[in-house]
Amino acid sequence: MKGLLDKLRGGTGDEADEREPDARILFVCMGNICRSPTAEGVFRHLATKEAPDLAVHVDSAGTHAYHLGEPPDQRAQRAAERRGVSLASLRARRVIEDDFSRFDLILAMDELNVAILREHCPQEYSARIGLFLDYAPQLGRIEVPDPYYGGSNGFELVLDLVEEASRGLLSQLQTSLER
Repeated sequence: MKGLLDKLRGGTGDEADEREPDARILFVCMGNICRSPTAEGVFRHLATKEAPDLAVHVDSAGTHAYHLGEPPDQRAQRAAERRGVSLASLRARRVIEDDFSRFDLILAMDELNVAILREHCPQEYSARIGLFLDYAPQLGRIEVPDPYYGGSNGFELVLDLVEEASRGLLSQLQTSLER
């Protein structure tokens, strides 16, 4: 992953006056209604607040098409809102083949989704895939647990983990771009 951060690409193809991103990051979970949209929202919020000079394009997707077009789970939205992060505008989508070439980093919430991504990823882009919690080794965990079938405490835990990993990722991005 470190070498990849040293070689970040730019250019979104969006509006001509928009600044080209320093990095493009895709957060991935299974259904794209709990963990990955939370990661997208939290990372975007923290990047804007704590690294305003860093231009990052962020998105999220799922490895499965269970909830296409749906907003994030209401429990995820409420938990994020209590921390000042809105997920209301996000909609679930599935990872598509173009994502592997468009994104510099494709960060999954757990090992199962890493395996699914690797199955579908063209070999030349496989180094872009990793676990999001690799950016928060101090947590002593490798996976963001799926809170879908649990209570509200699960969504709070997801937020705690995602905030730590987001700060770690922001720090690595800033360091690699300063070189």
